[in-house]
Amino acid sequence: MGRAYSVTFDNVTVAGATTLVLIRPGTTASIKVIRAWVAQRANATSAQVGIHLFTQSASLPTTLTSATPAKLDLGSATSLITGGTSGTAGTCGLNAATEVTGTRVVILSDCFNALNGWLWVPGPRDEIVVPASSSSAFAMAFPAAPGTLTNWSGGVVFQEL
Repeated sequence: MGRAYSVTFDNVTVAGATTLVLIRPGTTASIKVIRAWVAQRANATSAQVGIHLFTQSASLPTTLTSATPAKLDLGSATSLITGGTSGTAGTCGLNAATEVTGTRVVILSDCFNALNGWLWVPGPRDEIVVPASSSSAFAMAFPAAPGTLTNWSGGVVFQEL
């Protein structure tokens, strides 16, 4: 079993149809996504929001906010993935300010009510694995702008294999 890490964002304003989390493995370890979630913390209005989990190759967002993965087991080594702003190999980032037209392969398309939030915990046959040295990154994004752009929180938990 590999080491697990979280990449989270808290109380952010999104630009619209936005990549919320992007993780691209480096050359030494694959990643397995074991949980993803997103919620809007200040909305009192019921509204449906779309969410995508996907891989993206070729053009990747270059305006991410750098994020360092946090260890879930404090005795574990630091993640092999570091914070980055451009989706290069071995980096992760959050909340893209602008989107690009890279090739997306949507793995999971879902929707949720903004009042309830969204949580995805895959079953054993639903896990998403992105291999080491992949030209693709794993990402979670709003495919369309949510009705409210402020106060979003969420993240992804992944395991290095």
